[in-house]
Amino acid sequence: MEATAIVLYPSPLIGHLVSMVELGKLILTRHPSLCIHILITTPPYRANDTDSYITSVSAANPSLIFHHLPTISLPPSLASSRNHEILAFELAPLYNPNVHQALVSISHNFSIKAFVMDFFCYVGLPVATELNIPSYFFFTSSANTLASSLYLPTLHNIIDKSLKDLNILLNIPGVPPMPSSDMPQPTLDRNQKVYEHVQGSSKQFPKSAGIIVNTFESLEPRALRAIWDGLCLPENVPTPPVYPIGPLIVSHGGGGRGAECLKWLDSQPSGSVVFLCFGSLGLFSKEQLKEIAIGLENSGHRFLWVVRNPPAQNQIGLDIKESDPELKSLLPDGFLDRTKDRGLVVKSWAPQAAVLNHNSVGGFVSHCGWNSVLESVCAGVPIVAWPLYAEQRFNRVVLVKEIKIAMPMNESEDGFVRAAEVEKRITELMDSEEGASIRKRTKDLQNNAHAALGETGSSGVALTKLLEFWGKTC
Repeated sequence: MEATAIVLYPSPLIGHLVSMVELGKLILTRHPSLCIHILITTPPYRANDTDSYITSVSAANPSLIFHHLPTISLPPSLASSRNHEILAFELAPLYNPNVHQALVSISHNFSIKAFVMDFFCYVGLPVATELNIPSYFFFTSSANTLASSLYLPTLHNIIDKSLKDLNILLNIPGVPPMPSSDMPQPTLDRNQKVYEHVQGSSKQFPKSAGIIVNTFESLEPRALRAIWDGLCLPENVPTPPVYPIGPLIVSHGGGGRGAECLKWLDSQPSGSVVFLCFGSLGLFSKEQLKEIAIGLENSGHRFLWVVRNPPAQNQIGLDIKESDPELKSLLPDGFLDRTKDRGLVVKSWAPQAAVLNHNSVGGFVSHCGWNSVLESVCAGVPIVAWPLYAEQRFNRVVLVKEIKIAMPMNESEDGFVRAAEVEKRITELMDSEEGASIRKRTKDLQNNAHAALGETGSSGVALTKLLEFWGKTC
């Protein structure tokens, strides 16, 4: 009998790649006879190193087969770009010949049941279609974001200006009223190349055999219902099957570099510590770091804070410095000494999942990346939402207004957050009645998240339906 396989095609961006690999691992837990082939593209720019992660996963999971596609060169027009979204979109078509070759090669020994791609890799859909391989998208963000993505071509047709030039509330099916300025960054300016790509991916979603989304039904019931009911696409465009199979997160151990902060947390009272961490691309200016420090100090609360070097040229970029920050030069004079009995500042990195699941952690100041949101929900830790890039401002609205597990960190018009705002939000999250209500809501969703993953839970049932469909095509 011919061996069967699923081919996964992640974006090289670390959050997207790791989520896709975890999807492969999840599929194998339910269908161990499958082989999962993962196409790895190496970006021709410095990015977060995923080699050690891939090596460890490969060693532990022989049925996960990694294919490192040949590296391509960036054209001169892209070589100087610092925008990780435009780079991810523009790299994908350059890799299409290698993707085609890889699929042909794999098909010599396996019957490929599905080709699952990240939305950044949407241009790969015609490649698989040409080879008669059913194509799926894996959507690494929320169902609310998916609803807005499906609805984006409609928005484009009914609004003739760039969203950045408007000051209106958008009514997207299944989504809370969304300020136009809080839509995902790539959708704000219709004159930018990245906007064309986002439109392109949105138009490809309905052409797929299905969309797998990293969420669970009780977390985003209204958005999922709007999608399932076909409200996010024009009437003449059928909605493909949508499978919410999350929360799909990585359970990292706390050893190695993370041992220091976990040991420190062991000595703190239950639920007393605020954890501040802002993802793989979340960087702050020196001036902003000092405001955070002052706000933390004035709040009087215990804290664990991951501090990274400010970005080069004062912007979020891909060329991130690898050296650890010099804390004394970045933070206010005497801050570390004055707060040493109730705070710990960690350089560059902490084991986020392990920290969030520690009994001492009672709040999370986060950039609202969707992987971080899911980790927080699974740990039952409420959020102060401080978005920085991508779809994170959109996520803040959803988390505060719809899911109700977060308080907003409010920035000034120039994007700067003052120390008083940091102090206020941390104090409210940890001490107020509203904070207690948000904490209870998060704890309830924590229980729902674990229940969803069971075989009879909503995500377990969705995954079963997907695997049964693939089985029928064998």
